[in-house]
Amino acid sequence: MLKIKRFKELIALFFEYVKTEGISSTLKRATGFFKRRMKAKKGRFLPPKEALEKQKSFKCSKIENGVISVVTPLFNTDKTHLKQYIDSFLNQSYQYKQLCLADASDDNHSYVGEYIKSLNNPQISYVKLSKNYGIAGNQQKAIDMAKGEYICLCDHDDILSADALYQVAKAIEETCADFIYSDEALFETDYTNPIVAHFKPDFSYYYLTNCNYICHLACIRKSVYEKTGGLCDDYNGAQDHDLFLKICEQPDIKIHHIPKVLYYWRVHSQSTSAGVDAKPYVTQNAIKALDDHLARIGVKGKATTGQFGSTYKINYELTNTPLISIIIPNKDHIDDLSKCLNSIYDKTDYKNFEIIIAENNSNDNNTFEYYKTIEKQHNNIKVVCYDGGFNFSAINNFAISNANGDMYLMLNNDIEIINKEWLSEMVSLALQKNVGIVGAMLYYPDDTVQHAGVITGLGGFAGHSHKYHHRGKSGYMFRLSCVQNLSCVTAACLLVTKEAFEKANGLDEEFTVAFNDVDFCLRIRDMGYQVLFTPYAMAYHHESKSRGSDTKGEKKARFEGERQRLQAKHGKTLLKDPFYNPNLTLDMEDFSESKVLPKYDD
Repeated sequence: MLKIKRFKELIALFFEYVKTEGISSTLKRATGFFKRRMKAKKGRFLPPKEALEKQKSFKCSKIENGVISVVTPLFNTDKTHLKQYIDSFLNQSYQYKQLCLADASDDNHSYVGEYIKSLNNPQISYVKLSKNYGIAGNQQKAIDMAKGEYICLCDHDDILSADALYQVAKAIEETCADFIYSDEALFETDYTNPIVAHFKPDFSYYYLTNCNYICHLACIRKSVYEKTGGLCDDYNGAQDHDLFLKICEQPDIKIHHIPKVLYYWRVHSQSTSAGVDAKPYVTQNAIKALDDHLARIGVKGKATTGQFGSTYKINYELTNTPLISIIIPNKDHIDDLSKCLNSIYDKTDYKNFEIIIAENNSNDNNTFEYYKTIEKQHNNIKVVCYDGGFNFSAINNFAISNANGDMYLMLNNDIEIINKEWLSEMVSLALQKNVGIVGAMLYYPDDTVQHAGVITGLGGFAGHSHKYHHRGKSGYMFRLSCVQNLSCVTAACLLVTKEAFEKANGLDEEFTVAFNDVDFCLRIRDMGYQVLFTPYAMAYHHESKSRGSDTKGEKKARFEGERQRLQAKHGKTLLKDPFYNPNLTLDMEDFSESKVLPKYDD
């Protein structure tokens, strides 16, 4: 029965794509989808042997003596796991390395120290601790032995890719980064055949405040580590999360992400890779780490648990309540508009807003009668008339020129608000430093995802994150349930600060219908502002009722022209979204692993 149900879901998904994107595009996507569902190749993330041989001659000139120190606390480590871990260090292609092991094992596990001493390897530094100082304390004892200018934090039962330290050294050589992290994979017994890979975005501060997506492999300049105060017992279980937050607080910090699987995280009952239930104190300490981080940077807010285990939410304090101008373009369709307006007034706990309806060539007299009625009912609604042809960018720019707000919320007339906190959540984020745009979670009426942010490069241009996923799911690595930095969000529900809007000179009116929001967000991002998505502002989007499909005739030609303009304007950057990952597919919007992984570059 489950197989039949899943088959029906796939058929429904197929026809949704046909309706929105046309048959040829859908068939291309479907082909890629089924190819990726084939059995993944064992060892697909392993570096080629010939590359490893070449790497052995490399020495990073930006590191004194070239040495990178791997630091690991040991505690009653399983014999087999210990050997596999140490072998993965010894087999590193990068030759300028040190392994620092601080052993807090009890007397019943004396074989740990005996095995390490039997290796008699000058690249391994070992100390037997007189007592167990806890996770952070034990790791600090290992760090105290580090001779390298950079330290890599590793667990005692995991495995390093054979090129892990080389890739870190190469990144330091090329970028002089202070903090480097990589992709990782989870495994149970055979690391060459992992259960799942975690392909991460480039540094996403807000994603980090909602979950510790960085984890492994993490390598830090030792002097930067020391400035943070290092690992702290107060956050045991979440000590890495606390450290990463402290690192990103440092002025002029250079953070670099390596989009390669360099670390294999072993899944077993006592590891947090299997979930925080294995160590319930982790959640409490992570919330404390987040609260302390907010206090240090002077941000008023409190952390709490998120929608799923291992996720968190920051409730930012609304220190002021700026006027929000809600901009709604409309042509007839007063049933949709009425539903939209009623949901705003019935389900919005943020009260300081005005609504500007941008009337554009309505034909029905009932529409204008409706305008008169709502202007009488509400003293914060006004209707302005844009007399030109339909041009989404021009209509919004015109309406905003008539707005009084400190922020502008572009909203489609077929949006229906779901939760009362939607606007408060968006405004509280938009008030944070360097935030320019905030987007919302939009669902189809059947409670599947319509929009959870925009990923550039999907389909060659741009697509919606997790489109058609069911409401209530966590998404790929919690990305449906976390506030996060993204490149773009849809203008169907987009909040932009007045400052950012004016610096960008508004929407580009050459994009009359399609891609105006993608272009707008990319320009805002390139000016140094952050673009955020929040799953805590939710609405239904009865998409394209007013406009219809762009898959035929003149509309299709216009759509293709605007797509070409987007490519000409932003070029190859469209295919390299920093908040996606080159190992993920560009054929589908489901964050699945690409069947063709990027060519290995040593």
